[in-house]
Amino acid sequence: MVDQIIAFISAYIPLTDDEIQTIKDLNVIQSFKKNTILLSEGERAKECYFVLKGCIRSYYLIDGEERTTEFYTEQQSITPISYVTANPSEYYLSCVEDCVVSLGTKNDLLIEKIPKLKTLIMQVNSELLVQSQVSSDHFKNSSPEERYKRLLETRSDLITRVPQYQLASYLGITPESLSRIRKRIVASERKK
Repeated sequence: MVDQIIAFISAYIPLTDDEIQTIKDLNVIQSFKKNTILLSEGERAKECYFVLKGCIRSYYLIDGEERTTEFYTEQQSITPISYVTANPSEYYLSCVEDCVVSLGTKNDLLIEKIPKLKTLIMQVNSELLVQSQVSSDHFKNSSPEERYKRLLETRSDLITRVPQYQLASYLGITPESLSRIRKRIVASERKK
């Protein structure tokens, strides 16, 4: 799994053999079982994550109901707001599947030993900010059926990886509405 991190970093910045060995030596990779809560509401995040394998979900608990805001899968990083602000988290991070992640901390030895990683982190965070803005704008300006179709186009892997009730929550609809939308789309495809 460490080779995946090295390949990801190398896609952005060149690494020397010594830097590659440093990454391997620091052993920043950890596994988590399905349903493991990585961050709870009210906790202060001590780590950020880079998903090597699996799916992690962020969600709020509002009046006892889970409201999914994002799914993070392979090659995606997660920097909890609480990690940046040091305030208690307002949401949860939970493993939807068994996960393998690379962990980062504010006192990260990796950044200390390879300072040019700060540039990579800033670049990745900028890309995530743009993706988040585009996603938010699309969500606000789309019907539930358009949101689902976009999900099929951009993140179809989630359809088979994530329980329907979590997908429905992510799309801002009920599971029953999601079922109706799926039926309409299947019926529409059959007519073509």
